[in-house]
Amino acid sequence: MIAALNTMLAMLILGLAAWTVIARGTFAAAVGFVAFGMTLTLAWVQLQGVDVALMEGAIGGGLTGAMLILAAGRLRATEAAARAERPGPRIRIAAAVVAACLTAALAAAVLALPSPAPTLAHATADNLAATGVGNPITGVLMAFRAMDTLLEAIVVLFTVIGVWSLAPDGAWGGRPGRLHRVDPNTILAYLARVLPPIGIVVSVYIFWIGAELPGGKFQSASILAAMWLLVVMAGLTDAPPISRPSLRLALIGGPVVFIAIGAAGVVTAGEFLAYPDGFAKPLIKVIEFALLPSLALALALILAGAPKRPAR
Repeated sequence: MIAALNTMLAMLILGLAAWTVIARGTFAAAVGFVAFGMTLTLAWVQLQGVDVALMEGAIGGGLTGAMLILAAGRLRATEAAARAERPGPRIRIAAAVVAACLTAALAAAVLALPSPAPTLAHATADNLAATGVGNPITGVLMAFRAMDTLLEAIVVLFTVIGVWSLAPDGAWGGRPGRLHRVDPNTILAYLARVLPPIGIVVSVYIFWIGAELPGGKFQSASILAAMWLLVVMAGLTDAPPISRPSLRLALIGGPVVFIAIGAAGVVTAGEFLAYPDGFAKPLIKVIEFALLPSLALALALILAGAPKRPAR
């Protein structure tokens, strides 16, 4: 029974991937991508990768899917003109041949891997106790490949700056997105009052258990960002102006703390992003606590879009 369900899930993933690639409409392709991400979430749960499943659902299918749907909405005006200028059969055939060659090369590279494949899982398990955390995903992300995690946080911050750079000159420093005006008696306004307290509690719980069980800062930040966006969409509050100093300090606070602790490791442990003996877990929690509001704000502001209105 389990094998049959896994086979059906794999076929569904492949079918959604093919649909996302061959769909002619950008909106249909974006919806297919969201469904593909949600199905991958189920696959990761089945593989017992709950941490990866949470990230896939929040960032892969959630945040990225929402951004693609917003982009598809903006492209509707030009999509009809683009369809009228479709490339000829020669270009399409050439693109198909190139895609097939790349697929074959990737398949050959995967099949050429030695069996069993080289892995650092045993070395990670042997040294996980030195970090003081019980969740191997957190140990890997915050200790063994902390540089990658730092760069990921900085990339998210640069994404916010990239979105802001799309603002018209007259709106620079103003409020992102449009002003939402919603009837206070609608179901959206009701949910915006009821769900955020629950979401905050769930977010804090997922963040707190991340050192020992599946969870962590990225998953928690995604929930907080979603709750804030729900309140904004319901018209209960407005997005802050990007020129506000406290907002900018909150955005850079997490990465700055991460870099500062990493630099202190040069003195205390002999290497950048190294932790002194006995202090790995407390320092990891400090870094994650500092990154949480920065990531939540960054994810929310990415979806809020570029500034369009004056700050006043």
